[in-house]
Amino acid sequence: MSPEPVAQTKPLEGDAALIRAVGSFALAAAVMNIIVGGGIFRMPAALSAQLGTAAPLALIAGALAIIPVALCFAAIGSRAVATGGPISYLGATFGSFAGFIAGSLMWISNVASSAGVAAAFAVQMANLVPWFAQPLPRAGLLTALYLLLFALNAFGVKLGARAITALAALKLTPLFLLTGVGLFFVDWNQISFAVGDLPSWTALGTGMVLVMFAYSGMETALVPSGEVRDPSRSVPRATMVAILLVVLLYMGLQIVSQGLLGPALAGSGVPIADTAGVLWATGRIVLLVTACISMAGFLLGNLLGSSRLLFALGRDGYLPHAYGRVSASHRVPLLALATHAGLAWLLALGGTFDALALISGGAICLVYALVSLSAWRGQRVDLRERGEPFVLWGGPLVPLLGVVAMALIVTTLTGKEWMAIGVALAALVLVYGVLRISRPSLGDNS
Repeated sequence: MSPEPVAQTKPLEGDAALIRAVGSFALAAAVMNIIVGGGIFRMPAALSAQLGTAAPLALIAGALAIIPVALCFAAIGSRAVATGGPISYLGATFGSFAGFIAGSLMWISNVASSAGVAAAFAVQMANLVPWFAQPLPRAGLLTALYLLLFALNAFGVKLGARAITALAALKLTPLFLLTGVGLFFVDWNQISFAVGDLPSWTALGTGMVLVMFAYSGMETALVPSGEVRDPSRSVPRATMVAILLVVLLYMGLQIVSQGLLGPALAGSGVPIADTAGVLWATGRIVLLVTACISMAGFLLGNLLGSSRLLFALGRDGYLPHAYGRVSASHRVPLLALATHAGLAWLLALGGTFDALALISGGAICLVYALVSLSAWRGQRVDLRERGEPFVLWGGPLVPLLGVVAMALIVTTLTGKEWMAIGVALAALVLVYGVLRISRPSLGDNS
């Protein structure tokens, strides 16, 4: 009589330990959920202040910049399917050093954006419940928020994916309704698509930085590729559907906000809520609640994807191997979850959205340029790991457009912002050098 199998209690390691439970619909919801986070609830007013009636032009320019990048993500994401997103893409095409830089830049960006959106979440809650504006209640709110986010992710990727899908539906439905209904009441004299109405090209560049921050997020949602079913089909399909829907939603919200609020939009602290209040008095409260749900959804998706970045860094030997292990019961990287949530929580306690967005936005543009190069390289050498890959039309044309677009955007950064990014990059190179010395075998796969 053969002995009964012994239950697995020891932590498991590597991508083989992960469960492929995320399908195309859940992945598209995750991409939209994390893109439509905190930025959209501030963007209409900021764009109006920068560009006046011509603000929609920044969204059009942003779409032209982000669509080639999204195509590059879809292409390389269908070829390099291991968990890690950009770290896996760059590692597979340009070697371990490029993968480490991309993954580390992205993780720093994600920690900053998580903390910044959490700080903005606290502000939204304080508008609903003034008690949360006090220091101790605010700290308690942020602590409870990150504990809940950790718990939802700690009990398995299926629960986290379902929660993300539910949050996406809860926050996206009011936004699409506001856009659809509001278009019937727009004063089109407040909207301009004429290039001549731009205050200056510098103002457009400044608006583009904000737009790219608002469009960012797909890179985080695509990190858990090791848990996606049929990634060679699911990744391209989910990426493009989500990006196109987001572009349409953002354009609609900008037009409706400008058309209903007019010049008052530029001075609004909560532009989406104020726009809803013009149509329906109770709508302002509804959209304030929607903003809180949206930000919570962003934070949940950010934690899901960013913890897998730490998992990938541990798996590949750039961090202690403990980060590359998953729990035996629910197959999730608990140490990576705790590290990301804990650091973001600490930054959120003492930071603000505006301050924390600096390094996040600059680093993401650099990651996008690197991923565009990776897509070109992957297609050139015909890299493929599972299934038939998504092929970019025109060979190097789409990746070139992605790189040029990101290069033009980062040229609008000030010297202070370049200094911050330069210091971060220098620190990352130093970390990599220390790791290479302590682990000589690191980079043998480059």
